[in-house]
Formats: sequence, C-alpha cells, structure tokens
Amino acid sequence: MPTSRRTDISVIETEITFEPQRARTPLKFGAVVVESLPFCRVRVRVQNAGGDVADGWGGIFVMDQWGWPDPSVSHEEKQRVMRRTIESYAQLVNSHSGFAHPIDLFMELEDDLVRISREACAAEQVATEQPLLNALVCASPVDAAVHDAFGNVNGIDSYQGYGPQFMDDLSRWLGPQFRGEYPEQYIRDRYLPKVPVFHLVGGLDKLTRAELDDTDPDDGLPNCLADWIAYEGVYCLKVKLRGNDLEWDIDRTIAVHDIGREELNRLGIDRMHLTADTNEMCESPEYIVEMLHRIRERSPECFDRILYIEQPTGRDLDVHDHDMSAIAALKPVIADESLTTVESFDRAMELGWSGVALKTCKGHSSDMLFAAKAG
Repeated sequence: MPTSRRTDISVIETEITFEPQRARTPLKFGAVVVESLPFCRVRVRVQNAGGDVADGWGGIFVMDQWGWPDPSVSHEEKQRVMRRTIESYAQLVNSHSGFAHPIDLFMELEDDLVRISREACAAEQVATEQPLLNALVCASPVDAAVHDAFGNVNGIDSYQGYGPQFMDDLSRWLGPQFRGEYPEQYIRDRYLPKVPVFHLVGGLDKLTRAELDDTDPDDGLPNCLADWIAYEGVYCLKVKLRGNDLEWDIDRTIAVHDIGREELNRLGIDRMHLTADTNEMCESPEYIVEMLHRIRERSPECFDRILYIEQPTGRDLDVHDHDMSAIAALKPVIADESLTTVESFDRAMELGWSGVALKTCKGHSSDMLFAAKAG
C-alpha cells in the first residue's frame, strides 16, 4: 500500500474549456495537414491531506491528426470522441477516492482511461477504437493541471515533488529494480539558464525568400525558414519528411541544412543541429538507412549534423516489429508515437530503438516514469 503523506492530494473540482485556434500557416506532418483545432484548457482544484486548497492549470491542443490519424474516421467524429473522453477523464479524476501523489493517481486510472475511451467511441457511434495514444492526449491536460495544483497546494515547484519526501519509490510502477529510486534522481534539481529551442520545419513550409508571394501572412512575422533563422537565431531544426518519397526527403533535408548553415553563418553562429521525423510513414527501416547513406554521400556535413531520427515506422510495435539496429548504427532512432506504456518502452528497447521521446501530451506523470527508465 502507498504511504500516506500530508502532501498527497485529492481533486475536488475540475473545469474544462475548449478554445478554437487557427494555425497562422498550415502545418503538414506525416500524411496530414493541420489548419485549425481546439485548445483544451483545464483547471483543477485540489486539497491536500493537511486541508490546504489550491488550483492548477493544464492545456493541450486536441490534435486527433497526430494521435488518431485513421482516415476511416472523420475529423469531426474524432473531435467528438476526444471531447467526451476529456470530460469523462476529468470526472474520473474528480471522483477518485482518497489522497494520492499525482503520478500514483494517473497510473491507478490507466485501465479506466482505456475503458472510458471505448465508452466514448460507443457513445458517439464510432466503430473504430480510439488509439491509446489519442486517449493519453485527452488525459494529458488534466494530468498537467493536477501536477501544477500539487505544487501550488504544497508551496513547492512541482518538480521538487518527485523525491522520497513526497512519494513512494518507483518500484510499484517500474518493478523491483527501481526499489529506492525516485524521479528526482533522473531530472535536474534546477532549470538550466538556457535551453536550445527546435524550430519545426513543416512539410509545406517555405524555405527561401524566393518562394514568398502575396498569399503569405502580412503580420510582420517571417514566412520562410531563412527569415525565421535570421529573426530568431535558432540553430536546431526539426525537419518533417514524407517517409514515402525518398528523393524529396533527401533533397528537403539537405536544403534545410544548407539554408540554415548560410543564415547562421551570417549571424556568426557555428552550432547547428537537425532531426528528421517521418511520423510513422516509412514501410520499413531500410528507407531511412538508404536516406542516411545517400545524404552522407551528397553532404557529409548535413549527415554529421543530424542528431537522431524520430518514429520512422508504424506505432504498433507488435505489428511493426522491425529491427531498428541498422538505423541505430548510423543515427539514434527515437520512439515517439510508439511510446504509450511501460510495456511499449520495453518492447522498443528489445527491437533496437535507441531511445524515447518524452512529451507532456502523452502525460506528465508517465514522462516522469519514462525519464527514470531512460536514465
């Protein structure tokens, strides 16, 4: 049984709002293009075991295009299912009995999230099951708000609440090898003064000033990669690729590199890093292996600046059980959409993936667990 602490919390109130948002320019990744979507904002009120009360906030874009890219279900149907799942999960958290640490609360409700996800599909008469990844997106703003409230009600930075003073060790969720281990051992004890920011280069983004025309937004912000680098000085670029058009992907990666290098040279910035993400679109690892070999032949400098490859093949690791060692021998290959559970983490490691992408849209609580396993 978990140890009871004065800092443990119980959720006593939840409030959810959905705010329509429109992208300044369309974002293309994988096989989808995102032009507009709702932003879900969640407020929770918690009480700790000592009787103190405080609010916390969380939010996430309700992006079915990423979490549930199945073309057999319409965007409108997915949105209805997601809203229902978010509301049901909030009610679930609100009705959870007793006091708990936020990570324990999230993990204790993991099976219930799967259940309410199925119930939401049934209620909206959607025959296809909502993927777990998409259900996690629905739970994530509530989870984030709970962690925020946990810090507020106990008068601490939430990231200070992941040690033995505030929670039991990780063995309950990660197994006996984590007895005596806590998330605080795997995260920094303070924020870095500066953190590199990645600029995402979408599949439809313009790269050069020669591509600009009168259809671009006239709001004073840049409209091509070259101008964004000049404006922001960003030296980390995440390139969205097609995954089924090898020549385009090779040309695109090298073009992003060359434009980035030219603009950064003007700014006197020597550093530059690239990552490449096909969002599950490759049929096999061989596609990426060939892409990397050919990039190295054409532009050794571009190849050297690639940090890692993100989620090249399908997310279901039982169906897409590819051996990733050939990619990993060239560049680290990172699981993103595949990472939803502790079991999927272990399966990815068995298949030769190099590491995992931690994203709060899959749950801040699980991020803390995965950070420890990754460490």
